[in-house]
Amino acid sequence: MPPPSAGSVLRGAARGQRRDLIAASALVSGHQLSEAAVPVAVGVVIDLAVSTGDATALLRWSAAVVGVFLVLATSAYGGYWLMVRTEKQAAHGIRLDVTGRVLDPAGGAPGRSGELVSLAGSDADRTGLVCAAIITAVSALAALTGGAVVLVGASLLLGLVVLAGVPLVLVASRLLAKPLVGRAEAEQETLATATGVATDLVTGLRVIKGIGAEDAAGETYRRASRSALTARLAAVRFEGVYTAATGVITGVFLVVVAWVGGRLALEGTISVGELVAAVGLAQFLIGPLERLTEVGPQLAGARGSARRVAALLGAPSAVRAGTAALPVAPAGALHVGGIDVAAGEHVGVVTLTAGDATALLDVLARDRDTTDDPVTLDGVDLAGVDLDEVRRAVLVDRHDATLFEGTVRANTGTDAAALAAAGADEVVDALPGGLDAELTERGRTLSGGQRQRLVLARALAAHAPVLVLHDPTTAVDAATEHRIADGLAALRTGRTTLLLTSSPALLARCRRVLLVEEGAVVASGTHAELAEDPRYRAAVLS
Repeated sequence: MPPPSAGSVLRGAARGQRRDLIAASALVSGHQLSEAAVPVAVGVVIDLAVSTGDATALLRWSAAVVGVFLVLATSAYGGYWLMVRTEKQAAHGIRLDVTGRVLDPAGGAPGRSGELVSLAGSDADRTGLVCAAIITAVSALAALTGGAVVLVGASLLLGLVVLAGVPLVLVASRLLAKPLVGRAEAEQETLATATGVATDLVTGLRVIKGIGAEDAAGETYRRASRSALTARLAAVRFEGVYTAATGVITGVFLVVVAWVGGRLALEGTISVGELVAAVGLAQFLIGPLERLTEVGPQLAGARGSARRVAALLGAPSAVRAGTAALPVAPAGALHVGGIDVAAGEHVGVVTLTAGDATALLDVLARDRDTTDDPVTLDGVDLAGVDLDEVRRAVLVDRHDATLFEGTVRANTGTDAAALAAAGADEVVDALPGGLDAELTERGRTLSGGQRQRLVLARALAAHAPVLVLHDPTTAVDAATEHRIADGLAALRTGRTTLLLTSSPALLARCRRVLLVEEGAVVASGTHAELAEDPRYRAAVLS
């Protein structure tokens, strides 16, 4: 299947709203044709009623004009409501696609969190504008066609002028709109970058203040914001030139129509009513023509955003997604990168570099594929297993795992044993409301140690066959750490547990400890045995 393109994203957005799109196009076209019918009806009133003095005809055609306005109002209400609905529904569909790709278990979504938020927000909204552009174009063309038919009926020359002029105006507008696509895309990219920087700064605000880097952080955001402003101003300048140029083209076209109509009336080729209708139609045609020329910038913005959406949707996955299932209750024998852990074993892992720890966690969490030695659980290659199945069986709890806004209960569950083992029962008791206490985003109102214990309790409550913990006690005091070490060893008895940590308290309670350097196990033994290794002492005991 070929990767998505901007065009395929736009077509998909329109296809998803096919019914409403057709209905809205019909209703808005009805509104435009009703507006076009007003000067025609007035011209008929002049020719058949006013000029002849026929009061009955005047009353009949006046009623017809009222009827036209009723149709005009009704179709406008329904049509423009549906147009907004299709635009928003299309944007919502794009937003769901973007969110689905970001949350894809196979990973691989490119960009920082702020850029992804921009894609799901402003880019999705601008891509949804393709529906409004289609409805606008269809209704404008319907109005122009209706006007041309009336003019051809009155005078072939007038009709031909309109029929020949409209394609020229459209071609000129399309050529002028081309540079807007690149400008719109550049604008969205700089906006996404600024959003990403802002998101990063807000997320790390406490750290920034802690190291006194407020000025540097502010300058970083100012540079990103200035780039976004510069790109926006450049796009606006192009839009201004486009609007002015298309306005001149449209004006010249309408002057020609009015001039030809006036000459024909002077020559007696058309009646006074037809002249009034022609002049009225010429004035009316300004609206559809202007809306038609506005379709260019709309589509340019939509296409620019659609390219960014397509780049995300077409990004390769980080891992291969299998389809096989694991046994309901795996024993828990694990093999990864030369590390063998027996079912139910409690093993500590000390890595000499942060890169080794990250690589091991990524492979175990199936966030990236291995290039050589496969990861197996009970002898089953996890590369061929459904990702959700893998992550239920092998739960990786990273050091930077976060809490969510909501109650403590919603974050951790109610497993009393898990709360006690993680030392989180003390946190719950200290919070007003206990398990029903409300947490802010990321649990920012809690201390680092409190957050860490609640996150650990959540991981323990899952009772996964294999649990991988990464530095779960770095923010707690020594007494609490020893209590957690005892609780963790007791709760996980009989279940495979892998501890990536440099905590002596946790490592002392492991059956085995492995020392890893550059992806390979370079030493193995108990915590006491490895204490004789200078590399181990430097990493754990210094």
